[in-house]
Amino acid sequence: MSAGAYANLRLEKDGPILRILLNRPEVRNAFDDVLIEELTRAFHAAAVEPGVRAVVLSGEGPTFCAGADVAWMRKAGSYTKDENEADAERMAQMLRAIDACPRPVIALAHGAAIGGGVGLVAAADIAIAAEGTVFSLAEVKLGILPSVISPYVLRAIGPRFARDLFLTGDRFDAAEALRIGLVHQVVRPGELLAAGNKKVESILTSAPEAVRVAKGLIEQVAGKAPADAMALTVRTIAERRATDEAKEGLTAFLEKRRPAWAPERKG
Repeated sequence: MSAGAYANLRLEKDGPILRILLNRPEVRNAFDDVLIEELTRAFHAAAVEPGVRAVVLSGEGPTFCAGADVAWMRKAGSYTKDENEADAERMAQMLRAIDACPRPVIALAHGAAIGGGVGLVAAADIAIAAEGTVFSLAEVKLGILPSVISPYVLRAIGPRFARDLFLTGDRFDAAEALRIGLVHQVVRPGELLAAGNKKVESILTSAPEAVRVAKGLIEQVAGKAPADAMALTVRTIAERRATDEAKEGLTAFLEKRRPAWAPERKG
């Protein structure tokens, strides 16, 4: 994966960790068509990049992501219906690339996450926010909708909280984002990177293929009644028990050693 192929992203490969940083600090990392295309491409590449076991998504500068670039939105106002649908489709495909990435995705939000920035947080597997981060689904204030991001936001916070935030566009802080389920953890600003690294370290002690299958299982089982999910869950665990990875995990446990996939403990 070549970092030089991206104008609005900064990519850093740190062993099994791929860090993707939004890199438009002059516009608070706001979306335009280029950034959307590059994020889509970066996550598709991360999905197949050898050795990558976790992806950390963050933003350069004082803001995680301020939503849509005003100039880009103004241009979209003159699009035809077909052009607008194609534009929205590209945004939807970007979010799906993040959501469906077989590697765990950890979003680190700071400063502000507005509109589509909330969508990035919601599409990630794990989201951590710095104290002082401001969130908003302010699209209705501009006469538009949080439409493309809505499946991910609704999955995170549920329809009851969405009725408030989608309709008012009110801003809320990191503590409220934690309370409603948009983020999993809130830390001091100076501890955001360390908190992300701690999650990565935990992921690296888990079996890589089991992590990939577990992520897919969540999507397949969510919303199903237990009886409807039974055949899938029985088949999935039976298949996993027969894998070399599972055998290694059990053997390592019984022998009181770290499994082959886990890094050596520091110190």
